[in-house]
Amino acid sequence: MYFFKTISEEVRLFQKTFHNFKYMKKLILVSFLACLAAIFQSAGGFFPGIGYLISPLATAPILLCSMFSIPFGFMSYLLTIMLLVILQPTELIIFPFTTGLLGLGIGASLHFLRKRITIIASGSVLLMVGIMSLLYVFRYPVLGPVGSDSFSLLTTGGIFLFTFLYSWLWVEAALNISKRIKPIILK
Repeated sequence: MYFFKTISEEVRLFQKTFHNFKYMKKLILVSFLACLAAIFQSAGGFFPGIGYLISPLATAPILLCSMFSIPFGFMSYLLTIMLLVILQPTELIIFPFTTGLLGLGIGASLHFLRKRITIIASGSVLLMVGIMSLLYVFRYPVLGPVGSDSFSLLTTGGIFLFTFLYSWLWVEAALNISKRIKPIILK
């Protein structure tokens, strides 16, 4: 079955290649990816409408950096948060709990887990925890009028279904990205 297949070994090869990079090259790559994530995340504030379609792409640079190395992925995550303080403070509450957390979760799970379903589930659980924290702990209406501030099983089930599908999309995107950048990284 599709979900129970192991992921390709290309991700492991990228991790070994990244480990052999010089430290300065790693820092430059992390900084570049953090800048991309901050630009993508702040697009919703700079270009209302079309920017909200660009904003979810902030997951990709954090996921890619976390896929290479968990500590450098976390560094990229923190650097993106600091850049958002300067660029778009209104996006500062969304990024750490949604797009950034999803990128970190999937990237880290690509290190430890081998089955596609477990990688998707771990990203889904982290994103769900982030969204639920925003909704019920911080009372931030991240879902707009769809989600209320009182706990509901229907809302929770809808969030779980959405996070699972969204995480699945990003796992497949990460595997496709790794195939496409293979010639660039392995030079």
